[in-house]
Amino acid sequence: MTLDHQNRVGSKFGGGGIYGEAESNADRRERLRKLALETIDLSKDPYILRTHLGTIECKLCLTLHPNEGSYLAHTQGKKHQTNLARRAAKESKENELSMSTTNSNGVPGPDTITPKKHFVKIGRPGYKVTKVKQVIGSSDGGADGNEPATTKVGLLFHVHLPQIKDNEKPRRRLMSAFEQRREMPNAAYQYLLIAAEPYETIAFRVPSGTVNINQQDQLGDDAVGWDFWDVDAKNYSVQLLWD
Repeated sequence: MTLDHQNRVGSKFGGGGIYGEAESNADRRERLRKLALETIDLSKDPYILRTHLGTIECKLCLTLHPNEGSYLAHTQGKKHQTNLARRAAKESKENELSMSTTNSNGVPGPDTITPKKHFVKIGRPGYKVTKVKQVIGSSDGGADGNEPATTKVGLLFHVHLPQIKDNEKPRRRLMSAFEQRREMPNAAYQYLLIAAEPYETIAFRVPSGTVNINQQDQLGDDAVGWDFWDVDAKNYSVQLLWD
């Protein structure tokens, strides 16, 4: 069965039939996409991320899009605009909290503004993960009153940061599985986060129960967790051990 578009009501000879609602919406989206591509410079969009699969990710909303047109349509949608408003409100609040002064008694006040650093992200840094074993405790089995030696296994993370900003030091912390939104929460795991401007923050999933290195403690050679920043080589190392 074929449809006679030419002789439909409202059509003109040679016009190919009138538009349906679906065709009209598709044509409108295409015109808006072309107009947006002509007026919007995606290279200046801080939330666009091109993946190795050729797709585009919105880092603000954590959504995937097959092409630039789909991404541009998303940026005009309610979800993206709502998240932009939330981000702007959050940054405004943080800027208000960062305003302070110090009087003669060293008490913070409202007149000094602490500038906030802004960096253009340049992608993820290179890294290497190695399995390690380490003996913790006394090697004579506790005969001298010390704790007997135990062997712990773990992971040693090396992150190469050749383009890290001057006077910046990598930061790290352990994050609970229930804090993240990328995977289904699993109490058996937690995540080691490593951040260094202008690189994107990277995360490694590790077993729960590893040492908590969030505290700024001086970790000794026998500690079950340590980190080291080699300023000259621009290499950052973090080791975690568990039973």
